[in-house]
Amino acid sequence: MAQIKVPVVQNILQVNERLAAQNRKRFDDAGIFVINLMSSPGAGKTSLLEKTVDALSGEFNMAVIEGDLQTACDAERIQRKGVRAIQINTEGGCHLDGNMIQIALRELDLEGLDLLVIENVGNLVCPAEFNLGEHEKVMIHSVTEGDEKPLKYPLMFQICSVLLVNKIDLLPYVDCSLEAIRRASRQLNAGQRILEISCRTGQGLESWFAWLRERIQERKKP
Repeated sequence: MAQIKVPVVQNILQVNERLAAQNRKRFDDAGIFVINLMSSPGAGKTSLLEKTVDALSGEFNMAVIEGDLQTACDAERIQRKGVRAIQINTEGGCHLDGNMIQIALRELDLEGLDLLVIENVGNLVCPAEFNLGEHEKVMIHSVTEGDEKPLKYPLMFQICSVLLVNKIDLLPYVDCSLEAIRRASRQLNAGQRILEISCRTGQGLESWFAWLRERIQERKKP
């Protein structure tokens, strides 16, 4: 029986790296700061973005790309804040990739933007493996998820330059050690900046805003 040879893409990640590099060049040419915001579902990504828009929209021009399996709920929340938001529905896909971002950028004018936040699909595994062309990877981990997640999902914690530990107002009601999170995370990434925050109360958010201001201004330097 004759064999039929079907071309197979041997390295999906390699193809994605090429697309991500193209995205990165567009971001660099536009002079904007881009972050890839990741977490498990419900950790507080969209709540953090709402607080960030409230704090910084008077200083910087911002836009958001929202990634979800279904619905435009999160994009609508951001749009109600007066910020441009593009929704990507992956229809079951567990992460965004470089090609999805390229398609979304067709609908987004980068001219005049200072900050673009890509809110990835809620997942602690796949998003960590796909670069999007961002300048920084940022992760949110809520205390309601427990303190063992850096041990269970090490790549996500390892690759992020900033770890936001959210919902610290709930610490009295959950079995979670901030010290255990800090220790495990820094074993994976010694240079990681860890910020303990509460999107509900606003505690610790000024440190996050200060970091963003600094990074945005760095991108604007000639």
